[in-house]
Amino acid sequence: MSSSTAFTESSDHFETPTMDLEAPTLLQDITEQGGYAYVSMATLAAAGDSRAAEAAREMAWEQLHSGPWHSVLPVWRDAYSMACLHVARLHFSKGELSESLRVLDMGLIMGGMLLRKDLDSAVDKVSAKARDAGAVSEQLAKRKLVRQDGLRDAEVSDSMAHWPARTKWNDMDYLRRVAGDRTVPVEVGKNYLCPEWKQELITFSQFLARIEANDFSSDAPTYLAQHPLFDQISELRNDICIPDYCFAGGGELRSLNAWFGPAGTVTPLHHDPHHNILAQVVGRKYVRLYHASLSEELYPYTETMLKNSSQVDLDNIDEIRFPKVHDLGFEDCILEEGGGLSTSWMLDMKGSGSIFWSRRRVTCVLRRITWSKGLLLFYH
Repeated sequence: MSSSTAFTESSDHFETPTMDLEAPTLLQDITEQGGYAYVSMATLAAAGDSRAAEAAREMAWEQLHSGPWHSVLPVWRDAYSMACLHVARLHFSKGELSESLRVLDMGLIMGGMLLRKDLDSAVDKVSAKARDAGAVSEQLAKRKLVRQDGLRDAEVSDSMAHWPARTKWNDMDYLRRVAGDRTVPVEVGKNYLCPEWKQELITFSQFLARIEANDFSSDAPTYLAQHPLFDQISELRNDICIPDYCFAGGGELRSLNAWFGPAGTVTPLHHDPHHNILAQVVGRKYVRLYHASLSEELYPYTETMLKNSSQVDLDNIDEIRFPKVHDLGFEDCILEEGGGLSTSWMLDMKGSGSIFWSRRRVTCVLRRITWSKGLLLFYH
């Protein structure tokens, strides 16, 4: 197919019904924001012009990076999604499946919600063609939640025994097969408070390779942190279940995020704005709990962007700057693989993958014990 030939229905084409319906209005909205060049390129892209499709995507990308993320107009996020669909469809028609998936993932990660259904549908079609794997259906066992005494009030036992993820996520080949070609955002560096910390976009296979090659003493581990991975990759979402605790008291699930990483991943001491359930899928985690009433004694930053984080490095406490920390009481435990955490205290953690739920503010630090993979955090 030449770059100027319109698309026809075939197995090498994926449909975009939402984009087809919304395109006139979206292009008009973009025009009203001064995006005349984008509209011209997007129109050519819809007719199959590959160079115009790439040009439109670059134009939208520049708009996404024209200032702070919160100031980016939603119409440009939708414009980026549209351009990604055009570019991905062209790659798909040429049999370039990995590149098509990469572009679609960029649309899911950086684009708006208007064309989300088309992006998801396209991912399903490209993924189905890229591998010989059918949908997996399993009869899930009845959920069992166990509460214990004291600090053990916080622990949830046997709540994940029926999760397919418990076995599947221990198999790197499985993870590569279902998600290897997908593009994900990762963090590189000790933690987000360090000046050398950065973010990258890499494929899940590249991420897994870094985990397998991880040096425990590395100052720059790669960590997939607080990413809505299950909205992006439905095969992994099918491997987990929403804990019953998320709906206790008539609440509803606000978001579902994933953390994957090696030993050595660290998140600074911080609290979250929502009630959480933290689920340990693979590995184990050291957990330290501080009561919410001790927030000020943990010396939070005053800057708006970091006010939920503590200035204290618990691995190397500066007793001159933070003299109160050593005298603060806390509880701790080891959260084992397949376990969970449900508590109203502040939280400090080392390791990987857990469940945590709080009715009050939470302070948590991920600190190192063993290799870490498959951390889930449910917000409600």
